Amino acid sequence: MRRLDFLRMSGLLGMGGLFSSFSSSNSKAHPEELDAEMQQKIKDAGLNGSVFHLKAAPIPKVRIALFGLGNRGQSLIEMLNWLVEQGHAEITAISDVNPKKIETAKEKIKTFQSSTPVAFTGNENAWEDAMSPDVADLALICTPWELHTKMALKAMESGLHAASEVPIAYTPEDSIALVKTAEATQRHCIMLENCCYNREELWLLNMIEEGVFGTVTHAECAYLHDLRQLMIDPTYYEDRWRLKHHLHRNGNLYTTHGLGPVCMYFDILRGDTLTHLTSMSSKEAALSEALAATDDPELQAMSKQVMCGDVNTTLIGTAKGRSIMLQFDVHSGRPYNRLDKVIGSKASHYGYPSRLYIDHGASWDGHRWLSDEMEAEYRDQYEHPLWSRLQKLTEEHPQGHGGMDFVMMYRLIRCLNQGEPLDMNVYDGALWSLVGALSEASVSAGSQRMDIPDLTAGLWQQASKHPVGREI
Repeated sequence: MRRLDFLRMSGLLGMGGLFSSFSSSNSKAHPEELDAEMQQKIKDAGLNGSVFHLKAAPIPKVRIALFGLGNRGQSLIEMLNWLVEQGHAEITAISDVNPKKIETAKEKIKTFQSSTPVAFTGNENAWEDAMSPDVADLALICTPWELHTKMALKAMESGLHAASEVPIAYTPEDSIALVKTAEATQRHCIMLENCCYNREELWLLNMIEEGVFGTVTHAECAYLHDLRQLMIDPTYYEDRWRLKHHLHRNGNLYTTHGLGPVCMYFDILRGDTLTHLTSMSSKEAALSEALAATDDPELQAMSKQVMCGDVNTTLIGTAKGRSIMLQFDVHSGRPYNRLDKVIGSKASHYGYPSRLYIDHGASWDGHRWLSDEMEAEYRDQYEHPLWSRLQKLTEEHPQGHGGMDFVMMYRLIRCLNQGEPLDMNVYDGALWSLVGALSEASVSAGSQRMDIPDLTAGLWQQASKHPVGREI
């Protein structure tokens, strides 16, 4: 298979798309050819890093067009409640192919907003008419994955800022196109990685920045979440769109819940960067067996088509010599886990449940974690200032994954209100998405090393604290 075919943007689901055809090929990828081709595409795109610290004109009240009103879209409406009531934002448009979801959203919105958003529905392209500066300032994208890049590009080209649920892209070309368009339009483009705003992750970030961990050298992170029941359900994911990805792709399909926070811990794109990876997927069994056990002939037929292995493990290296182990598993029966392991020269942390080890030198026996009482002292002492400032509001909005969804939306809207750079920029989202794409390439090529290209024009070398620490 030609390497150009690997990089070509194409439809994914049901049509033998980009990674389905690549992964099913008997040929092996040549990483050096793939890297050369990506480098040429980056050069041709003329990426210059010009939106790394983008400040756009302040928007006193952000007009939001919300695309996709499934489970995630409906949840984010609730996260916008307080921001709308305070006059920081207004939901001016909503769009979904399902009229029932439109009505549900309208009923929810009218409990806290006096104006009724304009509905864009009726056909699969109705959303395009909402991508207008006459309608909104911000496109909030919560649609199925295959629409994320397309909608974000359309938003920026139309003069709107773009905020997309994860993943924002799943091909190398998509990542490059997002950066190129953001730079050309000078519009914000953010991937909404909520786990970067979780209390525990912010606490760890603060301890790392305050030197508690010494020199951080290694991290382990993951998205381990048994989604079989939800993927099989006929209504939870419209037309079972999420399940269909697993029929055609094999690799890490959902990188960012674990990787996003680790990139904060490691100052990725702010003094360090991801340079290369190798990826391996286990045998597939759990999802196909679950499909075969149903009474639905269509699902039974799908059981023979599952391509994605049960457990994907990706090893990533950084420019400064740090290592990252990233896992993905939504097939296997086990409790939810993001691992959240951080290893430093002076301390280590393992998540789920949280355990903290502080190196006390010769007086420490090396066989036990801090007691719960001692860990609580570290939590009190190193609570992240952002969480401290917003704790009361997070307690009032716990339905957003314990408050982190609220903090995420608060930061996005308040940065736009004040004309400040966002906490995460288009380069962050594009890089984290590249990891997923290259994991699929590596798996297909027998776990060969894949180089991760730079999309920042070298700006990643400028060391700085993560902007999530700014008081906005």
